[in-house]
Amino acid sequence: MNVRISHMSMRKAAVVAGAAYLAMFIPAIFANFFVLTRLIVEGDAAATTQNIIANEMLFRGATVGLLVVAILDIIVALALYVFLSPAGKSMSLLGAWLRVAYAAVFALALSNLAMVPELLHGAAYAGAQLEAQVLWAVNAFDSGWTVGLSVFGFHLLAIGYLTVKSGYIPRLIGVLLLIAGVGYVVDTLGAMLVPGYGLALGQYTFFGELVFPVWLLLRGGKGAPHGA
Repeated sequence: MNVRISHMSMRKAAVVAGAAYLAMFIPAIFANFFVLTRLIVEGDAAATTQNIIANEMLFRGATVGLLVVAILDIIVALALYVFLSPAGKSMSLLGAWLRVAYAAVFALALSNLAMVPELLHGAAYAGAQLEAQVLWAVNAFDSGWTVGLSVFGFHLLAIGYLTVKSGYIPRLIGVLLLIAGVGYVVDTLGAMLVPGYGLALGQYTFFGELVFPVWLLLRGGKGAPHGA
């Protein structure tokens, strides 16, 4: 079916995508850098468990915050599909499905963190066994997120390609998105394939993810083409 997309709908899609994209940084930064990295001690089940017990409400809040991120990812996926469709409907659809798939994998991984309070208050485990189960749940979340980020990397490659060829988005933004996608793909596949992998390219290649939503919010859809 041939769907016509107006300037108005593209502008609205750009604003929604940009606003949702930027909004997810708040709960993501809070959960990752202010909670999880402070509570989780790599390889130390006892310290991790005690930290979570002492800060349980903070841990629960971080889990909810990350769930909000997954929901916002779906909103971004749908809005970007509308905005990028004129550049290539099939590729735009693929990019949207990849981001939705990432959100689904991430939410599934997040269920492991949601399980931790139940372990703490349940009667099934105690002592060292409880601590081992808590650390297992935390590690399972981390592993699941790694798998999800590989899918997210391919999403960035898809929308980066569309951005470069669109003609209504600055090509530099597309190049930055492609670089970010490569960083995620290399890091995640490296972590799964190479023992002791520690390159962490994503720490240096994410700039496109900051520039794109800001541009979407301020300039996206202005002067964009009609139709898809």
